[in-house]
Amino acid sequence: MNDVHFSLPRWIFALIGAAALSLAVATPAQAQLGEATALFLRIEPDSRSAGMGNAGVAVADDANAMFWNPAGLGFQRNTQVGVTHANWLPEFDAGLFYEYLVGTYHVEGVGTFGGNVTFLNLGTTERRGGDGQNLGETSSYELAMGVSYARQVSDRLSFGTNLRYIYSKLTDPTSQLGIDDGSASTVAFDLGGLYRSDAFSLGGADATLSTGLNIANMGGTMKYDVQEQALPMNMRVGYAFTIDFDEYNSLTFANDFNKSLVNNELEEVPQGDTTTTRLSPDPFYESLFSSWGTNRGRRGPDGNFESLSLIEQFTLGTGLEYWYSDLFALRTGYFYEHPDNGGREFLNFGAGLRYNIVGVDISYIYTLERDSPLANTLRFSLLFEFQ
Repeated sequence: MNDVHFSLPRWIFALIGAAALSLAVATPAQAQLGEATALFLRIEPDSRSAGMGNAGVAVADDANAMFWNPAGLGFQRNTQVGVTHANWLPEFDAGLFYEYLVGTYHVEGVGTFGGNVTFLNLGTTERRGGDGQNLGETSSYELAMGVSYARQVSDRLSFGTNLRYIYSKLTDPTSQLGIDDGSASTVAFDLGGLYRSDAFSLGGADATLSTGLNIANMGGTMKYDVQEQALPMNMRVGYAFTIDFDEYNSLTFANDFNKSLVNNELEEVPQGDTTTTRLSPDPFYESLFSSWGTNRGRRGPDGNFESLSLIEQFTLGTGLEYWYSDLFALRTGYFYEHPDNGGREFLNFGAGLRYNIVGVDISYIYTLERDSPLANTLRFSLLFEFQ
């Protein structure tokens, strides 16, 4: 289902905020926006999976499969339309919001097509010159428009892909700040596969096992003025195990592992009479292999670049979903991220209702770290499904 309320972890908020601020000062060549940019592409527009610890690559059975695993569209035959509106991090009162529109349509004998539009408003930023003079305000936003296609290649296997255009505007060109262009754009694509087993007997109940793989955000880089950065390419792999106890009761256990596929190399660049060190991203086709090791991603408090080990680059999401008669659902989940890679850790609780063509879902986040901006986040979702 599609979120109608949504929040984002503080490390992503900080990175995007740093991106906007770094382009609003007079030293853009030294600005560090993190190991990747366009991080809004990692926002999960799905309250259902959010109630299951952000696990969805092997579930992927509605229009939101475009995010989790486009191959999931191949098993879908009904038309679906969803709309999302969310105040983004409302407790910061920064006037930020997130919009999401998604839809799917199946063509018999051809496959399932989909489309989505994602818009993240980053509010306005006041710009000041080196002498403190007010240079006015600039608006910032990020936009992605995508199309999807998936097809079953057998009764149990489907493959799918997404293609999207990405545009990011962080600031207006400002000669007083030496900023020639505060916007960037590129294209990217995803590739996914999903396998669903035949039903098999387990203790008198029917069970099925699904496994999924999705590699997302493969494409070009984003170049803001003189700063070039990679897209947040990542690999998501996982499974979902469903037990149908009888015609009314079913239980699904899902588990996702997510790995960043971004790799940056240090390079020296001239700056006046001296040189400075900055990160240069590998092309996506190289990062598919070079990212499997220690990765530099950001500057530490001492100004030097810090690195993440391979284990630190993984996140874990695990969840449970109980359905009664395909009408009412209860969910719970757990999400973990290493403290050096954002430190998100929380429990999820959720519920869902299905009536006629309308589905409604709600999820709640209970954070396990102190002073988290995600604490007590409620999410609501709507999705319309037509036969």
